[in-house]
Amino acid sequence: MTISHPAVPLVAILRGLPPEAAVAVGEVLYQAGFRALEVPLNRPGALAAISALVQRFPDALVGGGTMLSVEHVEAVYAAGGRLLVSPNCVPAVIRRAAELGMYCAPGVATPTEAFAALDAGAHALKIFPADMVGHAGLKAFNSVLPAGTPVWPVGGITPDNMAGWKQAGATGFGIGGQLYTPGVALDELSRRAQAYVHQWHSLTV
Repeated sequence: MTISHPAVPLVAILRGLPPEAAVAVGEVLYQAGFRALEVPLNRPGALAAISALVQRFPDALVGGGTMLSVEHVEAVYAAGGRLLVSPNCVPAVIRRAAELGMYCAPGVATPTEAFAALDAGAHALKIFPADMVGHAGLKAFNSVLPAGTPVWPVGGITPDNMAGWKQAGATGFGIGGQLYTPGVALDELSRRAQAYVHQWHSLTV
């Protein structure tokens, strides 16, 4: 069965999250309102961190980022992850994750990649790098994509620039280093997380 779209479509990108800090970091983000947690695989301990988050937050959408191969899909799925995020569009990777019932948000930067991703079973499109595509590019994407396709800009997203992206057609966001960096104090993480969630709700009322 396919995992459903996150109620609050803000994906916390937890690059470099140590497994021993996963639950504490997840608690802060969950309490702030985040329900989608991504741990990129290109740092040590990612699978263990994903497993810890899955066990602690069974109703959140937890998974891996920088998922570049079918082997990555299998490993994240085995760890309990049900979210695929990648920086690129590889149809075989998306297709395998979709077969397993994972929520798929691959990275795209062109309409060709966007349609290839959707054909392979993507549920949302990670617009990456967001700055390269820009507001005008996102508007152009939305003029040709199937109505209702979730599009999530990723890269350089701050509470202050979310409104412009939302006006351009963004339906969610992936948020990385502006939210979480390894070693960030939990009270600072809480402040940042609440600012993002508050801004999101203010834009969607």
